[in-house]
Amino acid sequence: MQRTYRRLIGVMGGSQCSEAQYQMARRVGQLIAERGAVLLCGGMTGVMSAAAQGAKEAGGLTIGIMPGANAHESPPNPYIDIALFTGLREGRNYVNACACDGLIAIGGGYGTLSEIALALRLGKPLVLLDSWQLQIEGQTPDIPTAQTAEEAIEKLWAMLP
Repeated sequence: MQRTYRRLIGVMGGSQCSEAQYQMARRVGQLIAERGAVLLCGGMTGVMSAAAQGAKEAGGLTIGIMPGANAHESPPNPYIDIALFTGLREGRNYVNACACDGLIAIGGGYGTLSEIALALRLGKPLVLLDSWQLQIEGQTPDIPTAQTAEEAIEKLWAMLP
C-alpha cells in the first residue's frame, strides 16, 4: 500500500521584516494552505508569524521548528499549531531546510541565508521572494526568484516532484 502524505512547504525569513514582506509572507501562507499543504517555518516573529497567520486564516496546518528547548526559551507565535522545540538554536535551520519538500525565502537575515544555502546543498526546490541576491565564485546561481506571492507559489509547485 502506497503511503500518501501532505506536502510540507517551508517559508523562511527574518524575525523582523518590512510591512511589504509581512503581507507577501501572509499571502504565501494562505496559498500554501489553499493547496492543501502544511506550512513549516521557524515559529517565531516577522515573516514566520505572517506566513503562519496566512495559513491559519485559510484553514491550514502550521508547524514551527523552534530554536529553544521549551516554550519559555522560544515562545511560538500564536498561529503555530505544532511547535517542535529543538534546543538547537541556529542548528534548527538544517531541520527547516531538510524537513520541507520545498521552500520559499522571503527577506531575511543571516539565518535565512543559511537556510537558502542548506536548501541548495540538499537539492531542495527553492524560490526567493524579495530575498538575498547571491553570487558564488563570481557566478550568479540559477535560483528562481519571484515578484509576488502567487508567482512564488507557482514556481515552487512547478519544481516539486
